[in-house]
Amino acid sequence: MASKSSSFHLLDERIQRFIWAEGWEELRDAQEKAIPLIVKGEQDVIISAATAAGKTEAAFFPALTHLLATDGDGLIVYVSPLKALINDQFGRLERLCAQLEIPVWPWHGDVSASVKTRFLAKRRGVLLITPESLEALLCNRGSSVGAVFERVTFFVVDELHAFIGSERGKQLQSLMHRIERALDRKVPRIGLSATLGDRRLAGQFLRPDAEPAQVNSAAAGSELKVLVKGYEEPLAVKSERDDEGESEPVTPGQVAAHLFKVLRGANNLVFPNSRRQVEQFTHLLNKMCERERVPNEFWPHHGSLSKEIRAETEAALKQKELPATALCPNPWELGIDSGAVKCVAQIGPPPSVASLRQRLGRSGRRKGEPAILRGYCIEDALGPRASLRDKLRLDTVQTAAMISLLVDKWFEPPRVQGVHLSTLVQQLLSAIAQRGGVTAGEAYGLLCGPGAPFTGLSKQEFVDLLRHLGHKELLTQDSSGALLHGRVGEKFVNHYSFYAAFASEEEFRVVAGGKTLGSLPVDQMLLPGQRILFAGQTWHVDEVDEEQKAIYVTRAPGGAPPMFSGGVGRTHTKVRQRMRELLEGTSSPAFLDAVAQRFLTQARAAYSNLRLASEFALDQGKELMLMTWLGDAANEAIACLLISRGLVAFPSGPGVEVVKGERSTQGILEALADIAAADTPPLDALLADVKNLAREKWDWALPDALLRKAYASLYLDLDEGLAWSSGSRSTRLTKCTVPRSSGCFLVFCG
Repeated sequence: MASKSSSFHLLDERIQRFIWAEGWEELRDAQEKAIPLIVKGEQDVIISAATAAGKTEAAFFPALTHLLATDGDGLIVYVSPLKALINDQFGRLERLCAQLEIPVWPWHGDVSASVKTRFLAKRRGVLLITPESLEALLCNRGSSVGAVFERVTFFVVDELHAFIGSERGKQLQSLMHRIERALDRKVPRIGLSATLGDRRLAGQFLRPDAEPAQVNSAAAGSELKVLVKGYEEPLAVKSERDDEGESEPVTPGQVAAHLFKVLRGANNLVFPNSRRQVEQFTHLLNKMCERERVPNEFWPHHGSLSKEIRAETEAALKQKELPATALCPNPWELGIDSGAVKCVAQIGPPPSVASLRQRLGRSGRRKGEPAILRGYCIEDALGPRASLRDKLRLDTVQTAAMISLLVDKWFEPPRVQGVHLSTLVQQLLSAIAQRGGVTAGEAYGLLCGPGAPFTGLSKQEFVDLLRHLGHKELLTQDSSGALLHGRVGEKFVNHYSFYAAFASEEEFRVVAGGKTLGSLPVDQMLLPGQRILFAGQTWHVDEVDEEQKAIYVTRAPGGAPPMFSGGVGRTHTKVRQRMRELLEGTSSPAFLDAVAQRFLTQARAAYSNLRLASEFALDQGKELMLMTWLGDAANEAIACLLISRGLVAFPSGPGVEVVKGERSTQGILEALADIAAADTPPLDALLADVKNLAREKWDWALPDALLRKAYASLYLDLDEGLAWSSGSRSTRLTKCTVPRSSGCFLVFCG
């Protein structure tokens, strides 16, 4: 290997022997490129490579070599988004590090106190930790933080994409920065990811005030096989009966039957789009195993389950004696070594192209084996009152668009512009806990100064925040000017839930006539007057109770059904534009089965009949639908601009729905033209009437002006929304009378 490799000889001799003993014939592409950049311990590095391309070794081989050059007394802090991933990496690293006489320390909520005590006594080796546990360390160790991390030589951030653009990501930025401030030196940061839509933006996230070296692996991907199957829910539903005698739709059982047929006998991953669906499909598949009198092969995995049940699923998928399929809405896409996964199944459109790529990376990891993706799209049968969503077959078209973008090697760039002021509140309280109190100037310098994660906040805005937190009794100030925890703040900080920057996953209850109909995930704005689709019926939103997370509704008779029905992710403009390309095309992607191809044909017919290639306004009687074909952030911006003009408007799938009320259609179009011609209103005016702005854990503690600033930075694309408004000059209307081929796919059947 040494004769063929330019990097192998840079590694410590003991690591070289380990590589030989493992039978490696060569280093991976990512490892060859990363080793020279990391081994000196002088710079930040991002390693972007496909799943199973050896990113972990690309970071740890040179980082451990650097550690060994200092007699092994240094410390590598590895940060993971998941406890399960830490457990997995512990098993991988311990075998190597045992030969190097370097200790490996897992640290999360399930690790015993004795292990943590031993680490704090030695403070060397490799520390595997979550952001929440790192937060707890800083809060509880106070002035000794500098001593705990005095020998840290690297931060290694795994699954970097999972942190970018999130509360946890901003928290992690702050934690690394606070440790560096305690040490009074910079610590090299290494980011690992298989899914970075824009490596430059990822670099800005890893360290906001510097540019890291980039390693982009050129390793070839595996062969890809794709099949998308369509299922149609009939109008006259022939229902099966569950144990309580309630009716259930037919199609989930049909999808489960196909999964049972094609997945048994191998390890697989199935991704429904909600925890509720995970439970539904696991139940159906378990019943099929019982009926066929075969051992159960289907296991659920999501955050609401106990750690024992999740551990059972992880163990079932990793053991080699019996096949197992895990059903999960999200966590398994984050890099847990799930063994040899044959197939990945996606039920409904994935949350994003990036998540689809991450999920598909679980399959085809053995040499010579293809990556296999099975997609399942469920559409309602078309009837005289079919909704616009049904007529355009949006789930099928979106799934096809996302797969085609995946093949084109495009996926969403990271959203790094979010200010995440909710996390600033948490980090301020945490810094006070760590230091036993800070002055306002010290806090601003630590959290908002140069190189800090919240540099977008002015000094006056920070003062306004402190005053507001004082009114909320989260903070108080003593006679010396030091900021301390207030009565309420002390209660929060002393509870274990404080360490998480994000709130547990919540849904809004849908309440009609005092009866809770169910719950709905909401990832866009809500306001009274809009309509939502829930349980197959259209409802008018009467009130939004943000504190109680409740939507109070009444039945909305007549009119075309709305396209808003909750969501599993925020859709990018590139996806919606690709959907439009598919609708305007003539050939069908080869990966669609006969039913899915029929759905696409029906969608194209509706698109043509409604003249959507040239028109953007659909008159639906009581509502006007503006078909923008933009992403959710731009559609939400357009809706806010219309609301600021006195209209009731809300993002709805590939467009914006506007309630006419007293306005004529022409009046709405004139308002749109006025928006394009006028200056952008300030956020106070733009968001004055918008509800559901508090999306993150500590948003409730923000003053209104900062809440609007945080919301706009995360959820609105005003530039794109205004650009569309300026380009929409046609006043021709389409009256709505009812409430590209890719040859690179290898298609399989069955």
